[in-house]
Amino acid sequence: MGSQALPPINPVELITNWQFAPIVTAITAIAALLYLWGVYRVWRRHPARPWPWWRTAVFLGGILIIVFATEGGVGAYDDVLFWDHMVQHLMLLMVAPPMLVVGQPGTLLLHASRNPLHPWTKKTLRSRAVTALTFPPFGVVLYAGTIVATHLTGFMNLVLTNNTVHEAEHVLFLVVGYLYFLPLIGREPIRWRISYPSRIFLLFIAMPVDAFTGLILGSENSLPFPAMANGRPDWAPSALADVHEGGAVMWVGGAAIMFVLLMSVFVAWSKESRGDAGLGWLETARRANFAATVTPSASAKSADETVDDDEHLAAYNAFLARINGKRDA
Repeated sequence: MGSQALPPINPVELITNWQFAPIVTAITAIAALLYLWGVYRVWRRHPARPWPWWRTAVFLGGILIIVFATEGGVGAYDDVLFWDHMVQHLMLLMVAPPMLVVGQPGTLLLHASRNPLHPWTKKTLRSRAVTALTFPPFGVVLYAGTIVATHLTGFMNLVLTNNTVHEAEHVLFLVVGYLYFLPLIGREPIRWRISYPSRIFLLFIAMPVDAFTGLILGSENSLPFPAMANGRPDWAPSALADVHEGGAVMWVGGAAIMFVLLMSVFVAWSKESRGDAGLGWLETARRANFAATVTPSASAKSADETVDDDEHLAAYNAFLARINGKRDA
């Protein structure tokens, strides 16, 4: 693990010590250019309503976080210092994905595209596959399982000795982070619409996972990853002390980032003007299903036609009559 050629880590080295990764550079550059192309297309088609500049800034900031975490100083020392490795994990799992989510690339593509790309994008975002992958409880389980499996098992040894697996781990963190945070802090036109209390809860229950992982790493009495003992620079701390520092980074850093995300959701909730903002997705689905059941002819009404309380009451009574009729039969 590591390289004797690297100088001791310090703020200057973190800023100036870069390693070129052609694949990462190409993918991030293409993603940034496509996003900017979408922004330009929206501006050309709707000059009075351009794409929000701050979403562009946040998305490009997420791209820069990925580049710095993999090619910058953090990436240069990730095979040398375990605590730096943990910083990289937090950046790729908890910092970059939320920024990409806030950038709303899917919505941007819908605004910027025309047929046949526009209907295909809309259909994809509401497909069964995307709906299943973005199911909020699935995201929580995937997030928690990824953290535990990649930090508290022998998988870490494989990462430290196999560069291909290490790079694949980076992709895993980005994908898992994006799927987890998309329905919780995003506004993409996917099928899930989650209430703000539920979002806060699903973010909060992930915090103990970070704390538990950090606590386990910080309390190790023996080196859990033997590969860390190989090729360590003279200036580096002992391998076990390095693991303890990495555990502290995971515990404190993960909690701090999640706290910021929780506060951002809470602030968004306080500014929400929709009347159903506090409803859970199960309650929203129940109400929609109930409305469709008791007013089967509602779909035939025009978009601007209103239904008063008497009509609702009559439809509800008819619904009860149908139920009682079936029971009598």
